[in-house]
Amino acid sequence: MSAPAYQQLETIFTRLYRYQHLAAIAGWDQAAMMPPQGNDARGAAMAELSVLMHGTLTDPQLKSWLAAAEQEDLDATQRASLREMRRSWQHANLLPASLVEAKALAGSRCEHAWREQRKANDWQGFLQNFREVLRLSREEAQLLADATGKGRYDALMDKYEPGMNSAEVERIFGDVKSWLPGLIRQAMDKQAGETLQAAKGPFAVESQRALGMEIMGLLGFDFDAGRLDVSVHPFCGGVAEDVRITTRYRTDDFMQSMMGIVHETGHARYEQRLPRELVHLPVGQARSMGIHESQSLSFEMQLGRGPAFLKLIAPLVRKHLGEQPAFDAANLSRMYTRVRPGFIRVDADELTYPAHVILRFEIERALIEGDIEAEDIPALWDEKMQAYLGIDTRGNYRDGCMQDIHWTDGSFGYFPSYTLGAMYAAQYFATIRRQVPDLDARIAAGDLAPVFDWLEANIWSQASRWETGELVQRATGEALNPTHFRAHLEARYL
Repeated sequence: MSAPAYQQLETIFTRLYRYQHLAAIAGWDQAAMMPPQGNDARGAAMAELSVLMHGTLTDPQLKSWLAAAEQEDLDATQRASLREMRRSWQHANLLPASLVEAKALAGSRCEHAWREQRKANDWQGFLQNFREVLRLSREEAQLLADATGKGRYDALMDKYEPGMNSAEVERIFGDVKSWLPGLIRQAMDKQAGETLQAAKGPFAVESQRALGMEIMGLLGFDFDAGRLDVSVHPFCGGVAEDVRITTRYRTDDFMQSMMGIVHETGHARYEQRLPRELVHLPVGQARSMGIHESQSLSFEMQLGRGPAFLKLIAPLVRKHLGEQPAFDAANLSRMYTRVRPGFIRVDADELTYPAHVILRFEIERALIEGDIEAEDIPALWDEKMQAYLGIDTRGNYRDGCMQDIHWTDGSFGYFPSYTLGAMYAAQYFATIRRQVPDLDARIAAGDLAPVFDWLEANIWSQASRWETGELVQRATGEALNPTHFRAHLEARYL
């Protein structure tokens, strides 16, 4: 078929993907390998690359090609591709290059300084850089809101979770807040009567890394198309053809690095299994951050913290970390489902985790809407941590409002994706269990194919062909239904 305008768009978006490839690897290096004195030059280079990508997307020629392609004889995949191209184009054209560059520079400066400021519990120092990130993020939100008719926070959230809005998130989270505190209390009361054998360290970093690598292999990670490294904050970066995941190690606690690796491997498998023939186009890339988090949480929460998977890997834990009673499969299961409200989101147990996300959603929405200022964050954080988790964070910025990387570069609107992802994951596994009633027995025996095959068919191979609501409907037979999440938590913890 002849579709010259669409072919021109494919050429442009392929070029853009190659720029994004370079930006992703440079960003990974900045977080994992770069010496500290390289940051200013790297920040400037990445800001320059952001401007180049923005310029590619805002070339006036794209508007006429998009219009012409709408009239061409395209197949269903090309139609979906055109929809996603238009979405990327619209977003870029609402922002001036000067703002894109300023935000990239401010974010790089703030994030780099944050690494040391967090260690030093230096909230005042952090605030100096963060005010500028917030100012530019509000400017971006206003421009997007004016053009789309959305609220300011909704306009930012749409970058990460297209089709979702804060009113719907507030409704879903409001429901969770109505039953979660009671469930946390019930689970803690139940666990108070259980015997838990503590693991005795130290655990050598080399041994933890070897364990992590073996588990990654078990989970299907392709080491010819990715690697594992260390960073301050665990993440999955790179590109589909070259996925970079990171974790962090503590010699007194192997649990953090191990489950961090399982989590990031979920992100990595999604990237590695996206359709290769389309991955250079928006339609061939990950659907949304909520769907991306649903992959990491399918691996970490649904699979990784389940007793069947822990029974499967218990011999690997003993092989790499030594024989001790704590590494019995049943005890490992108790360790990984222990409910204990804590300071740190990424180390939180499955049950208290949503409270961390809800708290951040409420604060960042108020920040972007202008209801509060940056200076108000610590007091609001302290108040909500006390109310939701009974934890006192006063004066502890390091383990409080400075712990996450997201706000340092202006990624406002991202946090809801985590709990939405947990809800999607619970819904997937409810569907898989209906189709494979003996799922747990098969996992315990080392057969993870039912999980991987279902995700491959319904999520990974579909990339962005469908909008999020339709993707979930096609995969599970219903729209997002948070009751599966509650049912999963009650079944596991009560």
